Amino acid sequence: MAEESDLEKTETASARRLEQAREEGQVPRSREVGTFLILLVGAAAFWLVGPWIVERVSGIFRRGLVVDQALAREPALMLVRLADISVDAMLSFAPLFGALIAAALLSPFFVGSWNFSPKALQPDVSRLNPLKGLSRIVSWSGLVELIKAVVKSSLIGGVAVWVLWNESGGLLDMFAQSIEVGLSSAAHLLSFSFLVIVSAMLLIVVVDVPFQIWQYHDKLKMSRQEVKQEGKELEGNPEIKGRIRQLQREAARKRMMAAVPAADVIVTNPTHYAVALAYKSGMGAPKLLAKGAGEIALKIREVGAQNGVPTVEAAPLARALYRHAELDQEIPAALYAAVAEVLAYVYQLNSWREAGGRYPQPPREIAVPVELITEEVHG
Repeated sequence: MAEESDLEKTETASARRLEQAREEGQVPRSREVGTFLILLVGAAAFWLVGPWIVERVSGIFRRGLVVDQALAREPALMLVRLADISVDAMLSFAPLFGALIAAALLSPFFVGSWNFSPKALQPDVSRLNPLKGLSRIVSWSGLVELIKAVVKSSLIGGVAVWVLWNESGGLLDMFAQSIEVGLSSAAHLLSFSFLVIVSAMLLIVVVDVPFQIWQYHDKLKMSRQEVKQEGKELEGNPEIKGRIRQLQREAARKRMMAAVPAADVIVTNPTHYAVALAYKSGMGAPKLLAKGAGEIALKIREVGAQNGVPTVEAAPLARALYRHAELDQEIPAALYAAVAEVLAYVYQLNSWREAGGRYPQPPREIAVPVELITEEVHG
């Protein structure tokens, strides 16, 4: 049951999921907003420039219905006149068409904004699968779209029938009117029809926009498992990060162990800590080559013994070096004197090995600043 609940899409889509959907061309869309805006802008444009359009169209009709005997005998001139009339007609309706094009381009900004996605333009063979297309048709979403289409058609169709029924007398009267009066009546009828249809479309938009936004976010919902996986991708998989840190520690440990044979002395606790130090000509101060606690300390001592590196037991110094000195760095200045005692013993020991004589005694009671001594951690 727990696994099933983790797979159920119950979580709100994250910002990253929304951004991915947008990159794939998935944004909330409402065709009804586009239709409503086009009708509204068309009605407003026709209301503003309608008289000018009617006047120009009236002139075009007059020119077109006048029969010129000279043109009737010259087909080439008739084509030129037809082209002139066509250009005048296009120019007459250009403001209306321009407003409609602008409305069509601006309509996406009212819901999901305009979005260009190269991924959406890539061919997808799966879209041609008839089974998937059929599944979309018979799905819950397809049923909702069918209901919307039926309601919209019924509403718009009912409004259109009502307009025609209400204006039936005016339609019949236009057949007996002059061109100017008839065009004026037609413009009035178109404006009234636009106004009524736009009002009906507004009702559809008010219902459709919230539904489209809800449906968009509902489709992008994530399961708990997906949320967890996304968190791992963003922050890094803890298991992978842990493995990387482990490999880094192992690599650092190998490099550290490889440096132990070059040490001049190993200072021990004697069992819990081990610190390998080196001081060569040209160094400003002794340098720490290796340090470790527990098993690592034991390994440092083993490697040192195999390579003949002297070992000095000095618990306070070992703890202080382990805590306050960094690998491949010079030791703190506060420990110079204590380490100097150890190195002096090492030099005496090396001289004894080469020339013999009296065996040197290891240093006792090495003085270490109290603030640098940490409590020994057993285990």
